[in-house]
Amino acid sequence: MRARFTLADIQQHALAIVDRDGLVGLTMRSLATSLQTGAMTLYNYVDSREALEELVVDAVSALVEIPEPTDDWLADTRAVATALWRTFRAHPAAIPLVLTRRTSSRASLAPAEALAAALARGGLDGVDLFVAFRTVSAFVMGIVQNELAGRLSHEKDPASAAQRIGELAQGVLPTLAQLAPVGAAFTGQEFERGLTVVLNGIKHTPRPPSSRRTPHSDG
Repeated sequence: MRARFTLADIQQHALAIVDRDGLVGLTMRSLATSLQTGAMTLYNYVDSREALEELVVDAVSALVEIPEPTDDWLADTRAVATALWRTFRAHPAAIPLVLTRRTSSRASLAPAEALAAALARGGLDGVDLFVAFRTVSAFVMGIVQNELAGRLSHEKDPASAAQRIGELAQGVLPTLAQLAPVGAAFTGQEFERGLTVVLNGIKHTPRPPSSRRTPHSDG
């Protein structure tokens, strides 16, 4: 019997539900309704809620537009990190799954491979490559989570949030009080400038003598 749906069909419909209704809206019944089939039919394709959530993670990963590699490892690392950030922030409701669910296909690991390969072209290997990879990945996901928290907060205006923090910190936490008005005005640039700080740190980290790789470019 020919399969009625492909996994790609199920992934796309599941992600559309999560984007529209959040994670609580994703059930076998809601997915079956979206696909215009019966819920029991879906068990021929996915056998559990966990497997269904893994397909959502794969669907998000598949949307990352991986840039072609060049001879400039810093530019490549920035390009891949930016592609990840743009994709994840476009699907904020799926972020908890990206953080907690495993990937279930080799294709979904392609963005991670692109990021690791770009850093490796900068002369990193072994532990240094692993740490750099985890650092860039954590920065991207941290920024995305902060943005998600802002969307979910009742206080969506950055200026009012900064004012509240400034008032709480005034006279007691002087550095935070000083930063509050900066945070109110500094919106939409955290990712670009923060990524520059991270990449500059990686670029200027001393390479171990045992490293056999040569950076293709100093950026």
